[in-house]
Amino acid sequence: MPEYAALDIPENPKLAHNITHFARALRKAGLPIGPGRVIDAIHAVEAAGFSEKRDFYWTLHACFVNKPEHRAVFAQVFRLYWRDPRFLEHMMSMMLPAIRGVQEDRAAQAAEKRAAEALLDGATPDLPDTDPESQDEETLIEVDASMTMSSEERLRSLDFEQMSTAEVAEAKRMLARLSLPVKPIPSRRGIASLRGRQVDWRRTLRASMRQGGEMHDIARMKPRERWPNLVVLCDISGSMSQYSRIILHFLHAVSNARGAGWAKVHAFTFGTRLTNITRHLNQRDVDAALAAAGAEAQDWEGGTRIGQCLHAFNRDWSRRVMGQGAVVLLITDGLDRDDPDELERQIERLHLSARRLIWLNPLLRWDGFAPKARGIAAMLPHVDSFRAGHSVASLQDLAQVISRPDDVGEKARLMAQLGTTD
Repeated sequence: MPEYAALDIPENPKLAHNITHFARALRKAGLPIGPGRVIDAIHAVEAAGFSEKRDFYWTLHACFVNKPEHRAVFAQVFRLYWRDPRFLEHMMSMMLPAIRGVQEDRAAQAAEKRAAEALLDGATPDLPDTDPESQDEETLIEVDASMTMSSEERLRSLDFEQMSTAEVAEAKRMLARLSLPVKPIPSRRGIASLRGRQVDWRRTLRASMRQGGEMHDIARMKPRERWPNLVVLCDISGSMSQYSRIILHFLHAVSNARGAGWAKVHAFTFGTRLTNITRHLNQRDVDAALAAAGAEAQDWEGGTRIGQCLHAFNRDWSRRVMGQGAVVLLITDGLDRDDPDELERQIERLHLSARRLIWLNPLLRWDGFAPKARGIAAMLPHVDSFRAGHSVASLQDLAQVISRPDDVGEKARLMAQLGTTD
């Protein structure tokens, strides 16, 4: 919870009006708040009073927040609306165009841009005025914007964590149109084919017996093609919550795509425990599917115990869902405080059970990322590919290379930093 400044009560307060406006800002930021909750909040504040400044925060929190993913949004809107005396100036600075020479003093925190948009309610910041006569002619620079990227192109490379409410909605629509194609796997079983390279002796002898033992034609066959399973293990801990919500939208589209090639998509979430959400993603409505998945997984925005969750998967689910050459997507930042030796044993066992193990890590968005964390160093040698998973562009790149057995992503470069060879 953020630190609070003193709350000054004016002589002629309009508390009910301010709570109503505050609830309207929360609703614009994505929280499902109706008139009933606003009335309950006013009555609750009237009953709790203002004797303790912390009580005011938690009274409104109890009335307006009922899901873990809403906590960060509520905290930012509350800080900007009730506590920060210069919140409007700060919000305007966050909404300015990110051009060279006009930059923020610090990067926007989680949900802060959504809170700013909700409170501004359509207001637009004014760019600083410039006097053409006061500028030196030699320092004037003409900018050709004809080659600048479009809004959709910019959204492709934008970090999920820094997206506004409208940008998150547009990113989800882009991911809903994205497919994750996979190539079929040749099976040892055969299927009849006139141009097959293998002779089907069983069909050939059966046909000759119907013709009195004379063999007129040679039946041929080719290998039957089958489709692998896709198994997704998605981290929903506090550091991964914003990424996992958007990636689950993408996985819902993959689960319900017809003709994508996957035999079946199995999805699991993990934080402090493992949860199977496969049946929820099979629902056609994405909002209903993710709401049911969120209700099933009780450890949203909690801690991380990757080693124990992988142990639970290997023990309880591996034999059920990993058959026939399954491809595994592991989506986590790898920040784990448990025993790294146990984590390495479990990730190695998972790697041996999978046809391919692909690790998506949002931390790869940083240019200076290095495998210094013990959990990352323990897991990295036992994955086939190590790729970023923080933007729409990174998921589009995954769709292009998921069927390439030679793709290793950033694994080779990071393994060299570890001083080992794969």
